[in-house]
Amino acid sequence: MSLLPIFLNLDGRRCLVVGAGAVALDKIGSLLKTGARLRVVAPEARPEMRQLAREGKLEWMPRVFQPSDLDGSFLVIAATNSPDVNAAVYREAQARGVACNSVDDIPNCDFFFGSVVSRGDLEIAISTSGESPAVAQRLRREIDEQLPQDLGPWLKDLGELRREVLASHPRGEERRLLLHELAQRQICDSALCSTKQLARTGREASRAAAGSVYLVGAGPGDPELLTVRALRLIESAGVILHDDLVADAILDLAPAHAVVINVGKRCGPKTITQEEINALLIDHARAGRSVVRLKSGDPLLFGRAAEEIAALGEAGIPFEIVPGVSAAFAAAASIGCSLTDREWASKVIFSTGHHAQSHNRSSLPALEDATRVVYMPGRDLALLAAEWLAEGLPPDLPCALVSHAAQPGELIRHTTLGALGAMTPAPAPSLLLAGWAVRTIDASEARTAVDAAMQAFSSEVR
Repeated sequence: MSLLPIFLNLDGRRCLVVGAGAVALDKIGSLLKTGARLRVVAPEARPEMRQLAREGKLEWMPRVFQPSDLDGSFLVIAATNSPDVNAAVYREAQARGVACNSVDDIPNCDFFFGSVVSRGDLEIAISTSGESPAVAQRLRREIDEQLPQDLGPWLKDLGELRREVLASHPRGEERRLLLHELAQRQICDSALCSTKQLARTGREASRAAAGSVYLVGAGPGDPELLTVRALRLIESAGVILHDDLVADAILDLAPAHAVVINVGKRCGPKTITQEEINALLIDHARAGRSVVRLKSGDPLLFGRAAEEIAALGEAGIPFEIVPGVSAAFAAAASIGCSLTDREWASKVIFSTGHHAQSHNRSSLPALEDATRVVYMPGRDLALLAAEWLAEGLPPDLPCALVSHAAQPGELIRHTTLGALGAMTPAPAPSLLLAGWAVRTIDASEARTAVDAAMQAFSSEVR
């Protein structure tokens, strides 16, 4: 038997139920949710049925079934404990063209009730064509356990966005693709919700434009830490030029048709120069391709962005800068510290373990109240420690080496400036954080700090 799975709108339509026992009550519960106008015909009725009649939720006719009861009915449910009565209801319904379901009687059914999983306006119905309602119920339970509970509110919000799109975007393939993309995204209450913005501006406004270059921060490596803008550009790029440190999990987000080129320049023999990278950016953009220059962390921190911005500007290539989560912030989050602290650190100094050659570079001042963040500290930690000690920084200054921050295989090692030189360098990519804000706090110190804060709060209240 081949059935057509459909969902009927019964709001305001008259539906007839013959029978008022336990089976009929179950079907009535389903029908009442639809807004149908229910008439129940049965000589006797369960107390629950009588109560529904008293409340005006259905009409109960306390007598046996008559063929005229079918007049004006959209569908009928035969749910008595008499097979003969159920068969008679089916025959009369057939004669009048009224769809009939005779409960647990497959030959006398025009349609079947499914086992339904509901989340607001979302309904999933399972049918076995009457062969095994128990199997349908088991599948319903399994699906119900797997579906998120908040699907209903999300679907309601999605429906509102869909109506906005239908009203404001012309019919066509672009609108169809936009609706499909919206159906895959979360929706928040904020007016700045990226999904709401996408619904109003359309897909093209969020995609990488042909002939343009985007300097995009890939964050520390976890795809969950990408900005929404970065994700959309990566997913729609024609060409991606990426650093060595950009994680494979992020590169996997690129579309299948994208040209993905590694232009990394890590320590050791250089396989590509900055001038060659600039030329690739310009050539691909002039060829009408959308180019994403993907940089680890934030593109404006030690990513040679200044040189690329200058080259693009001189060539007249439109570009956009998309900030990312810096590895410094990811590393600080990993060790559970703030880079600034009202008591210990009022400044943050970002530097690298190696500097470009410059004849006018002066040494950095020794600022003991600053948190120092060193990207790519290199393998000679003893030299760096000696320089800082020579500046006057104390040997007990807390330090932390963080490798692969916010990525699988993350490694954190705490030490002090005096012991830093004896440490084995951490696997790249790594950062060094140093300063009193980086100190580890033991349980007693933490308890003392909390007690002091509570005492100060109590004094202010008094």
